[in-house]
Amino acid sequence: MVKAKKSVKAKAKKVKANKVKVRKVAAPRPEANPKAEKVPKLKRMLKKDLRKFKDMLIKVRSQVGGDLSHITENTLNKSARDASGDLSGYSYHMADTASDDYERDFALGRATDEQKVLYSIDEALKRIEDASYGNCLQCRKPIARKRLAVLPQTELCIDCQKKNEAK
Repeated sequence: MVKAKKSVKAKAKKVKANKVKVRKVAAPRPEANPKAEKVPKLKRMLKKDLRKFKDMLIKVRSQVGGDLSHITENTLNKSARDASGDLSGYSYHMADTASDDYERDFALGRATDEQKVLYSIDEALKRIEDASYGNCLQCRKPIARKRLAVLPQTELCIDCQKKNEAK
């Protein structure tokens, strides 16, 4: 057993002797590309402006939320028979059925649009909290105040919006 211990120790010494020292080298620095676009630094809006736009967003959110609940109550929670006002158990004309289906589909489309607006308002409120509100999410340039006054939940400047619509 003594020989076995010595041979293990001898092998360990050989392994240590064979190790090569690795020298750490700093990663190469990325070279400045003069043609690359510089990303503008985000400009922060004044606190009073942020409060004003936050109030606007909350007001729009409550209005849109009311519209959505109205659509849900009047259209989506009623059956086709209740919506048409037909109290009898008899089937009614195909044209009546088709127009009722059209109205329900139209209401569903409106509800979907209202839900998207609510989502964009919530995202804008999050951007107000992290102080990035008022800057375009694509080009990072400030969004015009006139645009924010009309559409406070917008996330793109007018130029980026035009580019996206052209695609």
